[in-house]
Formats: sequence, C-alpha cells, structure tokens
Amino acid sequence: MPRGQTEPFNLEHYLATRRGEVDRYLRAHLPSPARRPSVLHRAMRYSVLAGGKRLRPILAIAAAEACARPTPYALAAGAAIELLHTYTLIHDDLPCMDDDDWRRGRPTCHVKFGEANALLAGDALLTLAFEWLSDLPSAASPAQLVRELARAAGSSGVVGGQVEDLLAERSPPSPTRLRYIHLHKTARLIEATVRIGALASGASERQVEQLGHYGRHVGLAFQIADDLLNISASRQTLGKPVGTDEVRGKLTWPRVYGREAAKQTAERHVRTALRHLRGLPGDDRPLRALALYAIERSR
Repeated sequence: MPRGQTEPFNLEHYLATRRGEVDRYLRAHLPSPARRPSVLHRAMRYSVLAGGKRLRPILAIAAAEACARPTPYALAAGAAIELLHTYTLIHDDLPCMDDDDWRRGRPTCHVKFGEANALLAGDALLTLAFEWLSDLPSAASPAQLVRELARAAGSSGVVGGQVEDLLAERSPPSPTRLRYIHLHKTARLIEATVRIGALASGASERQVEQLGHYGRHVGLAFQIADDLLNISASRQTLGKPVGTDEVRGKLTWPRVYGREAAKQTAERHVRTALRHLRGLPGDDRPLRALALYAIERSR
C-alpha cells in the first residue's frame, strides 16, 4: 500500500468498476455478429459476454496499480487473456472433456451452437487472444507478452494441466499429481496474468518477478477454493451443477486431503502471496483484497 494510504478499500465497488471497464472493452473489440461467419462470431460473443468475475483482466489491472503504472495497457492485455480463458471454458465443457451443459447460469456454447461450432469458437478465441496481444502498443514488446501467455497456455501450462486432470479421473489419490494439475491448469495462467499486466505497463523486472510469485500462490488458492465450492456451493452461486467433481471422480484437494486441510492450505497460499507484495511502490490493496477473496468465497 502506498505510504499514507489508510482509507478502507471496497472490493465490491472495485470489482464492479473494473468489470464494467473490461466488459465495455470486450464488447467494442470482439468481432461483430454481423460479420461472416456470423454463427462463429455469435458463438464467440455468447461465451465471452456471458458474465463471469473477469478475475484475470482485473488482476492484470491491479498488478499495474501495485507498480504505480498506468492501467490502459494492462486492461487491453487482460482482455486478451480473458479471451484465452473463455476458450478453455468452452473446450472444458465439450462432451469429449467434462461434458457440462451449463456455464455461468446458462447453456454452454456447444449446447447453444452445436459441438463443432463451439470447438471452432474456442479455437478462434485462442487465436484472437494472441492477435490482440501482438497488436498492443505497450511498454513491453509484443513478443515478450505473447511468449508469457503461450508458455502459460500450452503443454507446460493450461493444456498440460487439463490433460493430467482428465487422466487422473477415478485414479488413486496422488498428492504429486494433484499439485501438478492445480499448478498448471489454473495457477500458471493467473501467474502469467499479473506478470503480463505489469510488463505491459512498464514495471521493472524485479516487480514482475514479485507479482509472478504472488500470482502463482493466488492461483493455487483459487483452485482449491473452486474444489471446495464444487462440494458446498449452490447451483445458483456456481452457475452450473454442483457435485460434478465427485461424480466424475476428479482428483481434487478435498478428495486427497479432506475439506479442512484444503481450507488451511488455501489460507497458507494466500499468506505467502501477500508476502510477495511487500515493497511494491503503488496501491496493492486490490491485489491483497483479491487474494483474500480467493478463500473467503469458499467459506
């Protein structure tokens, strides 16, 4: 927190304000549904604009704020990451993956537009995410931003984590495999998000490294909280059916360690994340509040 900054921080107001900025950017820059192929662009917009917390672009913006840097580039970079995140959700929901019919309180992309169009909408969003990053006139080179996201999204990141997640279904509990899944499927992208937000805004190399450590631990806490919510949340809160992890025999933290140990581990990751914010020159209150939000939402 900047020296002398003592006023209380309202996370709910901050999230609503930033979410509005992100949504306006996405609506303005996504391909128009009037453009051919119309069904593809409608499917892309349907999934991206379905709502959601917009956590990743907000984290990118908050990273720039914590480094006392301007936020417009972080907003644009975060919006690109939201496209990639949405692609992962579309593909996760497909019948060949997790086979979910509901996402964010409404039918999933393949239910609405058909499996082939959903698959292609995810492909198009993935590609568009890198196009947006490559066009971003930021403080960092486009190649640097693209490389950060590619490493977090590919076989050493989200895709690799998803493969291990599928392979682990109905397998014996394995702490080593569980950590690999959580780290790659969720934490790597959140780590890249805060790094990209800081890089795009002109943060120093040391600050980018600090924020990367923060993002990795927050990402692990969020995934553990998601595992807990799949057990205890209502369908309305979750936006999709609950208890699906248990039905599919997913390898989750509660399954391996139990609910109480899962909560304690998430809290420990949050404490570690907060330590990595020390010494940043800007306003770190949003990042601190978001880290705490990771565990509070599953209580």
